[in-house]
Amino acid sequence: MTKQTILGRVTQLARANINALLDQAEDPQKMLDQLIRDYTNNITEAEEAVATTIGNLRLLELDHKEDVDAAREWGVKALAASRKADEMRGAGPAAEADRFDNLAKVALQRQLRSEKEAKAAEPVIAMQTEVVDKLKAGLVQMKTKLTELTSRRDELVARAKSAQAQNQMLDAVKSIDVLDPTSELSRFEDKVRREEARAMGKQELAASSLDTQFEQLDNLGDDAEIEARLAAMKTR
Repeated sequence: MTKQTILGRVTQLARANINALLDQAEDPQKMLDQLIRDYTNNITEAEEAVATTIGNLRLLELDHKEDVDAAREWGVKALAASRKADEMRGAGPAAEADRFDNLAKVALQRQLRSEKEAKAAEPVIAMQTEVVDKLKAGLVQMKTKLTELTSRRDELVARAKSAQAQNQMLDAVKSIDVLDPTSELSRFEDKVRREEARAMGKQELAASSLDTQFEQLDNLGDDAEIEARLAAMKTR
């Protein structure tokens, strides 16, 4: 995995708009669960890749330090050889002095090579340092996003459970309304009233029949009086 690919993935995931993703999801909870799994896996992969990138940077920094140290050491050796050549040239054979001057030149040549290698590595190290800083920042953002995702999922699950419980309660209340016991009392009351009315009807009917019987008795009494009076008239 190249540095640019790692940086691109981390940046893309860190900038992901969670709210937009949830708005487009048919099942936000499943979407969040999948995002959490993806983020967790991507963070693990990104951490390994970033660790490798950091390791490579540290190797470059060590190589650079070795080149800088080597350049300094070769400079010290070149100076020592040059001084020895000057010392030999004033008091000894010229050939020996030339040999030390040649050693100084070799040391200077190696110093120059080490300096060039160190200088060539500096922009690479600077670029790698910038990449590593961005990767670290991206990982922090990804972990923040993961915490946000987990929190949103927990909140969503809690809201879903609350809504489910509320709906169950409303359904229970609705069923109670449908099976309202007062409606049964009303029907029973209507039945009682009909029975009471029926009893009143029977009473009224019974009273009417009794009145008729008494009227018949009254009529019989009148007939007897008429017969008695007729008989009295005949006996006069």
